[in-house]
Amino acid sequence: QVQLQESGPGLVKPSQTLSLTCTVSGGSITANGYYWSWIRQPPGKGLEWMGAIAYSGSTYYSPSLKSRTSISRDTSKNQFTLHLSSVTPEDTAVYYCARAPGPYPYYGRDYRGKGTLVTVSS
Repeated sequence: QVQLQESGPGLVKPSQTLSLTCTVSGGSITANGYYWSWIRQPPGKGLEWMGAIAYSGSTYYSPSLKSRTSISRDTSKNQFTLHLSSVTPEDTAVYYCARAPGPYPYYGRDYRGKGTLVTVSS
């Protein structure tokens, strides 16, 4: 059974870069056909797909966040990492990592971490 777990700081200051890591167990992030994504949910709002990294290493980003977002991976640790730069309080949200069937917004709960709250505040 594939399991995902987010980790990273719970508080980030405005203008800094938010970095979160997702550790995957029970399956390889290089397994054919899977995409490893980040989604978020601001307080009181809906889910927002941020981007994904493919089993091949190719990356895909939401157009609205592309200028501030990058996703990388460490295959030796079976982890992938989100970097979101120049954060503002509007980036306060619960951040989830998930496995998706494609490089597009996918909000299925079947393979998703429990989420981690990141607050942007000085």
